[in-house]
Amino acid sequence: MARVSFHHVYKQYRSEKKTSVTDFHLEIEDGEFVVLVGPSGCGKTTTLRMLSGLEDITEGEIYIGDRYINYVSPKDRDIAMVFQNYALYPNLSVYENMALGLKLRKTAKHEIELRVKKAAKILEISALLDKKPNQLSGGQKQRVALGRAIVREPEVFLMDEPLSNLDAKLRTQTRSELIRLHQELQTTTVYVTHDQTEAMTMGSRIVVMKDGIIQQAAAPEFIYRQPANLFVASFIGSPAMNLIEGSIEEDGGTHYFSNRRLRLEIPPQYKPFLASGKLRNVVMGIRPEHVLLEPTLEDPNDSYGAVIDVIELMGSDSYLYLSMGDTRVIARAIEPGSKFHVTDKIDIGFRMEMAHFFDAESGGNLGIF
Repeated sequence: MARVSFHHVYKQYRSEKKTSVTDFHLEIEDGEFVVLVGPSGCGKTTTLRMLSGLEDITEGEIYIGDRYINYVSPKDRDIAMVFQNYALYPNLSVYENMALGLKLRKTAKHEIELRVKKAAKILEISALLDKKPNQLSGGQKQRVALGRAIVREPEVFLMDEPLSNLDAKLRTQTRSELIRLHQELQTTTVYVTHDQTEAMTMGSRIVVMKDGIIQQAAAPEFIYRQPANLFVASFIGSPAMNLIEGSIEEDGGTHYFSNRRLRLEIPPQYKPFLASGKLRNVVMGIRPEHVLLEPTLEDPNDSYGAVIDVIELMGSDSYLYLSMGDTRVIARAIEPGSKFHVTDKIDIGFRMEMAHFFDAESGGNLGIF
């Protein structure tokens, strides 16, 4: 096991004017499970491929442990990769697929057998060792691909969208198995996905990327509770955070967020910023679970009428898609879905102590910067 260090890494392809990855600077601790997440084309896979040695680095330095690896060949980096496609040899058995890499490294036969059987036991595929890939389900093939990586006992696991070919139920199950596997092996892991649910449930730390640039790197809960900017706020969370445009106004020493539909007192954590006198156009962000349905409020002016446009049933919860004129809001309802109906008019309120305010121009969270 080892730590991984990216020191101001850039990647620019000759055919492109813009860099695909820009000033990527990150320290991944020994044994950490870090997830690179972002939309297609954000640079996360390119970053992983630079770490693996499959892509050259335009500028910067990468270390595994204390080893500078910019010019080290992939086979000598002591890494193991798990790809989106399983890349199993169809003519080889599960045992032979898992053992092949060790054979090529001229590992002793008894050591190969020991490692393969140990990995198979961890992944619960011992009964499949004599089968061929065409006899396996998608989930079983993915376990074999993981086993092939595990037997190498690398310093670092690299995983590039390894669950994207699985159906929803199997993806959830395999996520749990990967978490358990990491807890058991404690091997440093860098995992790439576009699925923010995967990122939130698996990573000890999440690195959110956009246009080749790190937007925020922190623990999942911190990113959910304190998004650094509008992009992170809109990308992390399902459904996404409500983002409502407006401006900051002052009235009798009290500051309010207001637009044509709302006038809401801004919470105390923003006082240091408000004291600067820099009133400006902002975007208020609030999660669906912090929108109050039919609230009982001391001040009736803090309650606003809305119409239910859509109800999305999610089992024990429902999400209500509401409109207040041209302002749209999503709210979570934990009551039975039958309590609400499309076209119903209801009152809503906002837990303003949970609200965020973002600069409309820069996108930065005013409570953080």
